[in-house]
Amino acid sequence: MKTTKELYGHIGWLCIAANMVNAQSQVSVNQQDIVITTAGRSYAFAPSFVVLYNATDPGMALKPAGIKKVEYNVLTWKVADSAKADFKQKKINASVAGDGFDDRILRSKKEYRTANIFNAGERTEIVADSIEQKKDTVFFRFPSSQKFRLTAYVITSAKPYPVLQYSFQPLQDGYYSIGYTGAPASVKEKATAIWQPLIWQEKRIPDAAYLTPAFMATLPTTMVYDGAATIGVLAAPEYLPFQPLPVLANSRFGIALLNPQQQLQPQVYAPIPGGYGSRMNAGQTFRFGLQLVAEPLAINNTYERIAEKVFGFRDYRHNDISSLNSTLDNMVDYAMSGYAWFIDSLKGCAYSTDVPGAVKNVSSLNPLELALVRDDTAMFEKRAYPLMEFMLSREKFLFSLDSIQKIQSPSRRLKGPVAPLSELAALYELSGGTNDFYLQMMQREYNNDRIRNLDVKEKGNNWINAMHLYRATGNKTYLDAAVTKAKQYLEQRVYQPQTAFDDPFSGSFFFWPTYTNRWIELLQLYELTGNKIFLDAAVQGARNYTMFTWMCPVVPDSLITVNKGGKAPMYWYLQSKGHQPMYYPEENAPAWRLSETGLTPESSGTATGHRAIFMANYAPWMLRLGYYAKDSFLLNVAKAAVIGRYRNFPGYHINTARTTAYEKADFPLHEHKEQSVNSFHYNHILPMASMLLDYLVTDTYIRSKGSIHFPAAYIEGYAYLQSNMYGMQKGSFYQDKDVQLWMPGRLLRISNTELNYIAARKDHKLLLAFTNQSAQSVTATVTVNPALIKPAAGSKVISYTGAAPQQTKDSTFVVTVPANGIASVVLQDVTYAGTGFQQQILSGTNNRSRDYTRLSTGNAHAMLFKFGSYGRRLYIYLEDDDTKLKNVSLYYTSNTGKEAKITDTTYPFEFTVPLPEQQPVKFRLAVTGIDGKLTESKTVVLGEKE
Repeated sequence: MKTTKELYGHIGWLCIAANMVNAQSQVSVNQQDIVITTAGRSYAFAPSFVVLYNATDPGMALKPAGIKKVEYNVLTWKVADSAKADFKQKKINASVAGDGFDDRILRSKKEYRTANIFNAGERTEIVADSIEQKKDTVFFRFPSSQKFRLTAYVITSAKPYPVLQYSFQPLQDGYYSIGYTGAPASVKEKATAIWQPLIWQEKRIPDAAYLTPAFMATLPTTMVYDGAATIGVLAAPEYLPFQPLPVLANSRFGIALLNPQQQLQPQVYAPIPGGYGSRMNAGQTFRFGLQLVAEPLAINNTYERIAEKVFGFRDYRHNDISSLNSTLDNMVDYAMSGYAWFIDSLKGCAYSTDVPGAVKNVSSLNPLELALVRDDTAMFEKRAYPLMEFMLSREKFLFSLDSIQKIQSPSRRLKGPVAPLSELAALYELSGGTNDFYLQMMQREYNNDRIRNLDVKEKGNNWINAMHLYRATGNKTYLDAAVTKAKQYLEQRVYQPQTAFDDPFSGSFFFWPTYTNRWIELLQLYELTGNKIFLDAAVQGARNYTMFTWMCPVVPDSLITVNKGGKAPMYWYLQSKGHQPMYYPEENAPAWRLSETGLTPESSGTATGHRAIFMANYAPWMLRLGYYAKDSFLLNVAKAAVIGRYRNFPGYHINTARTTAYEKADFPLHEHKEQSVNSFHYNHILPMASMLLDYLVTDTYIRSKGSIHFPAAYIEGYAYLQSNMYGMQKGSFYQDKDVQLWMPGRLLRISNTELNYIAARKDHKLLLAFTNQSAQSVTATVTVNPALIKPAAGSKVISYTGAAPQQTKDSTFVVTVPANGIASVVLQDVTYAGTGFQQQILSGTNNRSRDYTRLSTGNAHAMLFKFGSYGRRLYIYLEDDDTKLKNVSLYYTSNTGKEAKITDTTYPFEFTVPLPEQQPVKFRLAVTGIDGKLTESKTVVLGEKE
């Protein structure tokens, strides 16, 4: 078996070779064809077109595709001839509903329709019958037609690709679409890889000639790779304008891959039948332009080249409006406010945006990380600890007391843990390995399958879980299993391009991680083993993932007027739910700040409505992977996804019109019904804060070339919400070892927003690393918050780059950071203020007493959490619900030795008892059934050495 490097080529070499080989590509004319010779092969682009005509509006409409295991909407058209009605409308069940799902698409009436573009109108094929070449321009002449006139020419010297321009003039009124069908065609068996946005990748070939509308194309082309070169037909960038925001109604073209002979042939149709500009009057002139692509590169490298050379993608963002640290501070404050809609009684984030009355959580590790790194007791008590209880007791991430609720398939059962094995491993690490029940849960999860989100079943005994069991236990048997199973995964999933939507790791195909290999986990396995085959596979997966990120439209170097009339744009879905308009001043903002480039749509099933989401958890992983692989494209995509976008939690997506509303610091500080620019999913707030922290730490790691390094656990969450979790292990800061990451809110005040920072402490030293997000050197004044840090009089500031030492003055010093660079300093002789929560919870007590029991009474589970010297908690939950029980009482012995009683009369039945002392706790349960019968459990003792 060849290595990934042999199969796909080394990414860095390919990026360099692109310029070398492309310079040797030749464009010539062979009889009537434009021939591009590259990679030792010749590719003929013929002057062939097809004209689609409808006398009346063909009723263009998006419909659910009905592809097995895939949620995706495709363009369809009405047809009068039932023989051409090849589209069968998918039946949508009640669970598919909520924000992002459009009933106008999903549940519209059934009609005779086609999803094949070549059936979308009366079809006339036309091929040039003569040519004339004048210098670098080739003019094509077409046979006359009674229905239209067509002219076309190709500029062969255009860079980076030959440009084809055509002009069309109808001779009768109607709806028209002109398709270019002259690209090289190949049988499916000869293709090494294909791509049609958004979902057809590797060798997953469309089952029909679907037309992807412009607003759903992350780059406006389809592509075929034959093992030597990638062939495509690219809509010229001027036909995909930046303003207004691309939507179906203003899409000027569509792209297709299959031709009527079921061959692979990149095509562009403009206008879309029944779409923008397709209604033409006799004598009207329609013009369009294309670029003819033949690149001696694999598809994902061609994607990069087109993005950079045609659409101008580059390292284009900088902080501008806020540092990430200030944004993180604002976001954490918001997460702890009433506006964040955390429902204490249900231990969860409100999810009424999608499922009325429900709560949904991602992971307890997000708030736990923030509590640890920010030394924040309130974050632990109000968010992290309640979520720990939720994640150990609930059956699914989505919890609803409404037993008849079907939307997104919630659960009301306490049949936990919903926490994935990786989360249990992190919580086990937090306890210093003293909470043995985590280890027992991990082993059960490893040996069983479970549904955690929607209806997707996850297999327990896989290489990813084996890897995390090894990280938790140090047992090499699990590492060997992880490596062996991962190598099998490479053979079956990575080295064999996928031909169908049947990846067993994906379940159903919806969020983008399901469409690529598990590159984030492969990256982790590489870091664990140092085995480069896992790095190469991760690069391949990440490269494929970049093809879900927007690289168009071109971002103009201009200002855009937004919030016209002082009113922010309103998302139609929220308007339909009775939300109120929002008002922000009309202003001119630079286009780059408003751009979606570098972000992804939400998912395949909601891409039509959620154009670009701010939840870019892939960014820190791409940053790290780009550093290891020396891949500048991954680095730039990562930065584009995060930097300079918001001052606070920005809501979910760019979805209506371009606006600066979500840039504002107060944007999320409104009641739910007063939010209407975009969606608010309150379970995303804490994962997004973790993502920003991950970006800060990872950015520092790569800019310091690994000299600043903090070990991490894994926040797996679900969907695309994966992050590294910091704070539980000490790291290194250049020559300083055993350094604790410590970043309380508003630790520093910095005079320039372009500087981000991370902070760590050791003994009486504060270690700071500043990263400059701009292309200019920055000199800034830095003031340490005296409420958190008190430098001694004349305390020295030592630079790690050899600059002369400074002395602090009124807790202030000056730092200079080179363009896109890093500067690190250490403040000596400082005194720390604050809660000391971080040190308490991380101080191991080596208390390995009994910490779990199960009671048959009420099917109860009882566990004793151990949090270092910070204290302990007794948590008890019952699986039996209110169809069986009226109430439950807990009797326990308090620290005074007296028995106390707590009664719970509403489901879910659960109890939390703080236990600050390291003494055993004795308890029993009494349950009253709905029949009035009282049952008592035996008395149990936890915290007692066995």
